[in-house]
Amino acid sequence: MLKAFKTEIAPTEEQKTKIIRSIGVARFLYNQYIAYNRRLYKMYQRGMLDERQKHFVTAIDFDKYVNHKLKKELPWIDRCGSKARKKALVNAEQAFRRFFAGISHFPTFKKRANQDVKLYFPRNNRGDWKIWRHKLMVPTLKQVKLKEYGYLPVGSVAKSGTVSYTAGRFYVSVVVDINEKSKHNKDLASCYAKQTEGIGIDLGVKDLAVVSDVRVFENINKSSKIKRLEKRLRREQRCLSRKYESRKKKGIETAAVSANVEKQKLKVQKLHQRITRIREDHENKTVHEVVKQKPRFITVENLNVRGMMKNRHLAKAVAAQRFNHLLSKLKHKAKIIGIEFREVDRFYPSSKTCHACGHVHRGLKLKDRVYICPECGYRMDRDYNASLNLRDAEEYRVV
Repeated sequence: MLKAFKTEIAPTEEQKTKIIRSIGVARFLYNQYIAYNRRLYKMYQRGMLDERQKHFVTAIDFDKYVNHKLKKELPWIDRCGSKARKKALVNAEQAFRRFFAGISHFPTFKKRANQDVKLYFPRNNRGDWKIWRHKLMVPTLKQVKLKEYGYLPVGSVAKSGTVSYTAGRFYVSVVVDINEKSKHNKDLASCYAKQTEGIGIDLGVKDLAVVSDVRVFENINKSSKIKRLEKRLRREQRCLSRKYESRKKKGIETAAVSANVEKQKLKVQKLHQRITRIREDHENKTVHEVVKQKPRFITVENLNVRGMMKNRHLAKAVAAQRFNHLLSKLKHKAKIIGIEFREVDRFYPSSKTCHACGHVHRGLKLKDRVYICPECGYRMDRDYNASLNLRDAEEYRVV
């Protein structure tokens, strides 16, 4: 079975320079492809192109243009590997395909500050992506030391991998074909566990998740650790903003960033990353706790997160909960273990329906945290009542 692993690496100074430079080239080509197709798309919308003229260029055609023309004008493009360059163009093409299919918005340019471009390396030669205890063989970069041991399956060979750079740290993600009964398969125990009754999960802002079997997973953003880090982040962001303002007053261009500004930006990036990692860890632990008992089915509500974000009082709290990330992880784990994943329509009144008599309490407000049925007098926590209704829902969609 194929499984992905991610760990931090400790490259040499020469390897660091090569990675950052290659990522810059890949980002440049991605943006060039977006700009070229954006220009064609606008011309097509205005009626400047007829049916015989191309109004969209594929990644293969643009790669030919890069190899035959653009590389002659900009020879530094060759500093990045050909496979990594082509993968960046394929990702850009996929972004346009998703837009044409109505799945996502119009593709945007990738910024250097976001650090969201990765280098892709397939396994072309026999020695590529070989994994040892303390190092691994990365194509183009040769042998790279691992910062932490034990996270990658030693002795195996990866099919492909990516190298990324975030907040001053370097990471490698590899796809490895491992044995199903290997110790690196963390879902092995859940796959062979005895199946239990199905559950309903109500996601919310007060608590991350309330399960119909009485389990409650707390909102990690209310913890003292996150609050302390967010307070520190605000302070560092103000410091960075003051540095930019002082440079503007002195008449220095903002683009010409000083070493002190770069140091401050790195501090802000590290804090952002630390907060994100804590949230991701909490999500992973929550998903593991839910699926390890192997329920017969998991029922959740199809949340309208975009609509929830329009409420300016709740937008920040909703964004911090990362509902879409949690649901995608839960869906993925359920598929691996063999759990039926159900989605109830977003208009289903799970919070307003009485689990005892089925009466829908239309007057229930968001501030009312305890559900009291006006018909039968049933009294229960609002979120727990919703999780019970989701568990017993008869109309749902299996994902």
